[in-house]
Amino acid sequence: MSRIAYSAQADPDTTSRAMGHELHISPRHSREICRAIKGMKTDQAIKYLEDVTVLKQAVPFKRHNDGMGHRRGHMAAGRYPQKAAKEFIKLLVNAEANAEYKGLDSDNMKITHIATKQGRVIRGYRPRSRGRSSPKNTETVNIEMIIQEVQ
Repeated sequence: MSRIAYSAQADPDTTSRAMGHELHISPRHSREICRAIKGMKTDQAIKYLEDVTVLKQAVPFKRHNDGMGHRRGHMAAGRYPQKAAKEFIKLLVNAEANAEYKGLDSDNMKITHIATKQGRVIRGYRPRSRGRSSPKNTETVNIEMIIQEVQ
């Protein structure tokens, strides 16, 4: 696994960073969650993602939404990406712990940068009848997050 650099620079005195490498979640779901929680405070984002995992709050999908049903709230098309939301909660908790370790106020942090990048594809094959096989690949995602202390 190669080292991945952050795509944004931040002041190390007031920010904390966290990165998830090669997570087995959907790139589409991770993109839409990033769009939804950017700019939120960390405790508010964790609450939002916990509501997604228990199917109380949908994540609005702005791209890749053909044939997707409308959801309750201020959105048109939306879904409940539970597996991706659980990974984002882990990443947020990690970023808060990093902030606490640096001596920052972990209760007063805001997500200033969050991005998702395509990870490597884990190749696999599914045996089929008559000696054939079909590809069964697993996409992975790299997520980077920078949270900043709010004055």
